[in-house]
Amino acid sequence: MSDSQVEGAASTSGLGSRKRRWTELLAGRVKRQMCGPGTEQKLQESAVHLLRRHLNLNDLLLEVEGAPRKTLCLNQLIDPEACTNLSSSLIGSALRDQASRLGVPVAVLSSRLVASSITQICVSDGEPSHRVLLSAEQRKKLSSLLEVAQYLLAHSMFSRISLCQELWEVQGSLLLEVVWQLHIQNVVSFQELLESHADTQATVAWLFRNLCLLCEEMEASPYNDIASAMLSDLVQMFVLRGFQKNSDLSRNVEPEQMGQLAFVVLQRMLIFALEALAAGMQDGSPQHKVVKCWFGVFCGHTYDRMISTDPPKRFFSHTLTQVLTHKPVLRVSDAVQMQKEWSFAKTHPLLTGLYRRLFTMLSPEELVGHLQEVLETHEVNWQHVLSCVSTLVICLPEAQQLVKDWVARLLARAFENCDLDSMVTAFLVVRQAALEGPSVFPSYADWFQASFGSSRGSHCCSKKTLVFLFKFLSDLVPFEAPRYMQAHILHPPLVPSKYRSLLTDYVTLAKTRLADLKVSLENMGLYEDLSSARDVTEPHSQAHQDVEKAIAVFEHTGRIPSAVMEASIFRRPYYTAHFLPALLTPRVLPKTPDPRAALIESLRRADKIPPSLYSAYCQACSTAEEKKPESAAPGMKVEAVCAEGPLGPLAAALRELRAAMTDPTQYDVVAARVAVVSERLGAALGRAEEDGSSGGSQIQLSVLTPGLEQQEREVADLLLTCFCQNLIVASSFASPDRQGPWASRLVTAMCGRRLLPVVLTRLCQLLRHQGPSLSASHVLGLAALVVHLAESRSVLPEVRVGLPAPAEGLSVAEFFSSLLTFRTSETSLFCLKFCTAVISYSLCKYSSLSRDTLCSCLSPALVKKFQFIILRLFPEARDPLCPEDTADPPWRPLCRPSADWQQAALCLWKQRTFQELLKEKEFHLTYRDWLRLELEIQPEVDCLSDTERWDFQQWAIHEYFLPRPSAVGGCDGDLQVACAVLVDVLIDFRQSSRSYSYSENSDLVLSGCPGNRDIFSRLQEMAAGLEQGPGAPRSGSPPQGHFLFGVFRRRLQALASGWDVAARLQRQRELLVYKWILLGLPPSIVVGRPQAGRPAAPDCTEFFHLVNSELGLLSACLQSGDPSLTADLVLTACQTECPLVLTSALLWWPRLEPELRSRWRRCLQGPLPQELQRLWEAQRFGRSCLLPDTASPAPGPAWLSAAALYFEIQRAGKDSVKSQLERLGCQGEELLVFLFFFSLMGLLSSHLTPHGRPRQAVDTPKALDICAEILGCLEKRRVSWLVLFQLTETGGSLGHVLLRLAPDQYVRLLPFAFYSLLSYFDEDALTREDAFLHVAVDMYLKLIRLFVAGETGALSTVASRSRERRGQGDPVGLITEARRFLLRSIPRCPKESFSNVAEVTRRRSLCCVCRRANESAVDTALPLRGEPGGAALALWPGHLPAGLWLPASLSPGPGCLGAALG
Repeated sequence: MSDSQVEGAASTSGLGSRKRRWTELLAGRVKRQMCGPGTEQKLQESAVHLLRRHLNLNDLLLEVEGAPRKTLCLNQLIDPEACTNLSSSLIGSALRDQASRLGVPVAVLSSRLVASSITQICVSDGEPSHRVLLSAEQRKKLSSLLEVAQYLLAHSMFSRISLCQELWEVQGSLLLEVVWQLHIQNVVSFQELLESHADTQATVAWLFRNLCLLCEEMEASPYNDIASAMLSDLVQMFVLRGFQKNSDLSRNVEPEQMGQLAFVVLQRMLIFALEALAAGMQDGSPQHKVVKCWFGVFCGHTYDRMISTDPPKRFFSHTLTQVLTHKPVLRVSDAVQMQKEWSFAKTHPLLTGLYRRLFTMLSPEELVGHLQEVLETHEVNWQHVLSCVSTLVICLPEAQQLVKDWVARLLARAFENCDLDSMVTAFLVVRQAALEGPSVFPSYADWFQASFGSSRGSHCCSKKTLVFLFKFLSDLVPFEAPRYMQAHILHPPLVPSKYRSLLTDYVTLAKTRLADLKVSLENMGLYEDLSSARDVTEPHSQAHQDVEKAIAVFEHTGRIPSAVMEASIFRRPYYTAHFLPALLTPRVLPKTPDPRAALIESLRRADKIPPSLYSAYCQACSTAEEKKPESAAPGMKVEAVCAEGPLGPLAAALRELRAAMTDPTQYDVVAARVAVVSERLGAALGRAEEDGSSGGSQIQLSVLTPGLEQQEREVADLLLTCFCQNLIVASSFASPDRQGPWASRLVTAMCGRRLLPVVLTRLCQLLRHQGPSLSASHVLGLAALVVHLAESRSVLPEVRVGLPAPAEGLSVAEFFSSLLTFRTSETSLFCLKFCTAVISYSLCKYSSLSRDTLCSCLSPALVKKFQFIILRLFPEARDPLCPEDTADPPWRPLCRPSADWQQAALCLWKQRTFQELLKEKEFHLTYRDWLRLELEIQPEVDCLSDTERWDFQQWAIHEYFLPRPSAVGGCDGDLQVACAVLVDVLIDFRQSSRSYSYSENSDLVLSGCPGNRDIFSRLQEMAAGLEQGPGAPRSGSPPQGHFLFGVFRRRLQALASGWDVAARLQRQRELLVYKWILLGLPPSIVVGRPQAGRPAAPDCTEFFHLVNSELGLLSACLQSGDPSLTADLVLTACQTECPLVLTSALLWWPRLEPELRSRWRRCLQGPLPQELQRLWEAQRFGRSCLLPDTASPAPGPAWLSAAALYFEIQRAGKDSVKSQLERLGCQGEELLVFLFFFSLMGLLSSHLTPHGRPRQAVDTPKALDICAEILGCLEKRRVSWLVLFQLTETGGSLGHVLLRLAPDQYVRLLPFAFYSLLSYFDEDALTREDAFLHVAVDMYLKLIRLFVAGETGALSTVASRSRERRGQGDPVGLITEARRFLLRSIPRCPKESFSNVAEVTRRRSLCCVCRRANESAVDTALPLRGEPGGAALALWPGHLPAGLWLPASLSPGPGCLGAALG
């Protein structure tokens, strides 16, 4: 600065005074001061102070550059346009020169200059009190200033300390962005600036105010990226300084100040956010903006640039602790009452979002451990703790098991130490987790029963633990919801009998509380779930759900559900007041009774519906029929109006989910959106979604007639439509593996116990009944839905469906596969589309996962169906694949509007990953699988022509499966194995409900599945190939049994054993199919192939075994070198090994003989073989016996002639044959015994098959008369017939033949026939026989055993159905008469007859039933005949050891036997 300029400046300081130079002013000042030590230093400091306080820097900074004199002003430093021609070196030189003249440190001068410039920038756009960000113009000026500051700093011409002091002087005008710019430009760091202020509280207040302003301003600011960077840098610095590991705050002042300052600022921001949440801030308010933005700093990417993750981890842990312990004012009783309002869906989204962000830095194990530690060491805010638990189990599936383990440890500790705090924590945590649904955590009822319902529970240790448990439960009663008390009452803890009073006291208390709340246990639904703490359902609402469930069970089982029967007895108020009115809702009755009508009729027949109520129901239905045209339309309107209410919020929640799903930056909020959807679903379904464990029960569905209520269908359609639309939208910009977790999350929400059956039923309707009409987007969406449901198969219940279906339950994946059929060309093409979509989505979705994971997400049955249909429809797929065929899964092409499904299917088939997948054993399409699928095809609507179908079947059998190894599902080249498998599958198919129906004559006939006709033709061709092929045996060792009998034998052995009705019917159905197969195959199968050389008896062992044990067939004639000799050998063997063949031939002889003679004469031109001639003679003998002339001689054996005679008596239909029997000579005594046996079989047949075909059975009275007449002839001739009731299998005995002539059931029912003839016995003659008492007692005990086993039920049922036979064949009356007969006969029997009775009683342990039936009379009567009898009867029921008594569970009850024997 020049002297003249200084003079001018000084002259203006006073009016009229002479202008003096600056040097003169200073010189005068110096002269007036005394020079002394330190005076110069003091003077310099005073001058600097004066300059700092009063100097105008704009006037001070003047410099000359070059020849022309130019003025450099301070404003030019912050004006980018003005200082474009100025360099930082020029400015630095000027400042250095001026500081030298003034004797002031250049760093101090520069810092003051920069601080003043910053102040001017901050105030240039007005008052900065409500701003933290610079405008664009301000930012340009600041950038220019910072360039100068960086130059000055680099050349040691700048003081950071001085700048900080100057900035704190003007902190009211200082903008936060300026501080941040100083930090990032390395002018002054945050830490330096904050530590330079002595007043920490003022610093905290300034930071808190600016952070709040920054968070508030960030969302609406056009400079959001700058604001985000500012906040991120500040938070990183605070976290790094405030949460350093093992920092010793007392080590020195600086670390203590900065660390504490950072800690306090973070703490204050968190407390502000939590208090704002508690105050209930409005969305969009300034507070809401601040909290939302501040919680966003907990995102993981905020700390990506930090080298160590320890400080953020400690910060997150500390924050979680602060949240859980913030204002712990709620008591445990408040938590018990209010916790259902703290579920994930009902918690503020900002708080759940904070939890989710905090969870990202800590592992699930650390989180659960931290929760446990906080609860043990702090007073907690129960609302925050329990909402944290809900968020934990929803957002971290792996934490679910950890929570279960934690609760188990809490229970163990509680009962070990009687620790009430642990008990409270365990119950609150379990109830909270259970609120989130079955896919997240087991229901409370299931957990309570599992924890306390067995002797393994910790509560069973001692009386002390039991008292502790019930004291705790009793303390909960005044506060908890009714649902929990109902769960405790209906699933009570297991309590030893001596402490039963503890349980009864609690139950009384809980019932009293329920009564106060007007909640009745009697009004609970039959199938009501006790899983959740939701509000109690109204009885009438629950009753409608019970009715639907009962109808489904009835439709599946054909019986009245046990729950309904129990309710009609034990829960009469609910049954009569709610269930029956809901069931008997008036409606227009269908012409064909539906399951509801059938259930109502069954209940009426069982006297479970009051007659007056049923009459009113019928009358109301008649009225509804008359008013049907008038009332239909209004009903639909009412339902539509009702449907609008709950579906609106659900649709809004689904839209919010779509917004989060389509934005990759919001993937972390998908779980929250799905939780809201889950809550809205409960309201849409008319009740809160239950949280019962879906894995603990089975789902009942009807595949043929799936039905839904209108509300359920609307909800399901809305869900499925949303899922399909979301998938198409997501697939338009990302592949399935990059779409985030939205799909799996939404599917999880569909898996609740209430909703899952609705979704599955709707999918059944769509896939099975409407599949061909679905659009491409629907196919893709439903395919993805099926994949995600299959992914959760381990936690989902099995599905039991109505016919057609296997008896056992199906997994969800198997259920969906069963919905895809190939019956018609349309369904085959739909199956191709759906399988292609499912497999393609799976390969894309799980492409980065292991092979095992991919396999677990795919249904093997569906993959096999895809292989089947693509090999069937596309001949090019049958060719070997080229190695270069490595196309990607065709998911993206399928999402296009013009997708070519057939091309996509072929592309998938050629895809290398898919082909590698097919090498897994579970995905092998085996020969058996192929046969099952091919049998479903209906040729008349097949997409292949007859020729194409024949070509495909030939290729599949002979070129594909036959040569393939058995390890991959082939036949190892063995044609016989291929035939055996085909027979096995064919039998299964013929017996399945998909392949047959019952015609009027009860014959098994095909219905709607003629596809098996083609496959049976393939079997005939293959069987002929076996007979004529080069591998067929023609000489050498005797032929072994045909493979067909091996298949039959194996299947019969695998059938359920026993003689109950179900087992017998199943066996009969199996045998019907065997007969159908045998009649369609070459006759050589029965007796083997013709052998070269001398004729010999063929090996009929297998055939005889089948006939003896199961069938009643006559073999076809055998072709061999000597037909007569072969026929004789076969029929001779039949006499001892298979007599049933001969009796069957005699039965059908009138129709069989003409055909036999015609064929024999036509083929061999000779007489019938000797054994066939014997059959003709036996038939002639039987006919002649009924003629008035002399009877022809009876051919041997005697049983053959007796059979012929009995069949002729049946055909003639005679009421009496006494005269004809008397004409038989002495040789007829043996014949009469056999004839009596056949008449007994006829008597039993008349009871069992009263409506048999004509000439095959007679009515019971006539059959009884014939038996009586034959019995009379035997007694008249003094021929013993008791041997017929002592038949054994001893070789050469009578039983060896007769036991092969009667079914096992008839043989077991011989005691019934024995005592049916009671009135015809000659008691005097019988009691004189030694064997009588043995036989009579044996038959009596067997009769009781039959009654106990229920085998006489068929006889009594038949008798009750026929009016004319009512009272006949009554087992109860028969047993009573038999007992009386024994009581009369025992005293009259000789002593010798008692010798064998002990053996009978020893063998028949079931005779203890007699004891239970009050058989003391028989017990007393037997020993009356003396010591031998008494000794022999030591094991009579009265003396049986306790171990031989019949269990009570097998006994028919004292009432039944008392009525029978009393």
